[in-house]
Amino acid sequence: MSTDPLALGDDALIAAQRLSMWCARAPELEEDVALTNIALDQLGAARLFLSLVGDEDELAFQRGDREFRNVLLVELPERDFAVVIVKLLFLSAFQRLNYAALAHGSDPRLAGIAAKTVKESAYHLDHSAQWTVRLGDGTPLSHQRMQSAVADVWPYTHELFEDAPSVRGNWLSTVDGVLTEATLTRPTDGWQPTGGRSGRHTEALSYLLAEMQVLHRAHPGARW
Repeated sequence: MSTDPLALGDDALIAAQRLSMWCARAPELEEDVALTNIALDQLGAARLFLSLVGDEDELAFQRGDREFRNVLLVELPERDFAVVIVKLLFLSAFQRLNYAALAHGSDPRLAGIAAKTVKESAYHLDHSAQWTVRLGDGTPLSHQRMQSAVADVWPYTHELFEDAPSVRGNWLSTVDGVLTEATLTRPTDGWQPTGGRSGRHTEALSYLLAEMQVLHRAHPGARW
């Protein structure tokens, strides 16, 4: 299992920022609310994990991209709603398994946080799975877009398991079940981009941080 609170916090923080960008852009009003709530869940998890490392505001707003330890998956741009759902499916399936393991681990600080966040990640997984099936087994266009999203995002899933190889078998079982029900095909393993855990990110993270950090950097020390 992955136990680094900085990496776990950064995964959740960047996922929260990406999801928050879909407020008022989702295909229906109810989904606007759902994605916003999931983003808030991820933000809450990020705050808890980052607080184990240091000052959460400083860690969120005063680091450069090379100092972040999130996986590349969470920073990927989202060209359409299909990519949003596929990323959430893959991430939440991993987080649920990893948090469940942490909740029974030897570190009481991580165990306490994980006991709370595992319940939220279970909801995130259920929500994204329902949308995956709805769109994958929907119209020809929705199926095509979901299959394209799965193919594009799949290579980035391997990085999730660099620190938690034992989790991948159960993760594959969960994801395969959803993809099968959605009439989607799991891509073959090939290219496996990596580097996020050591601070080597895509340019997408720089743009995301510029937007996320602009207010704090413009008004250093501000409190609200």
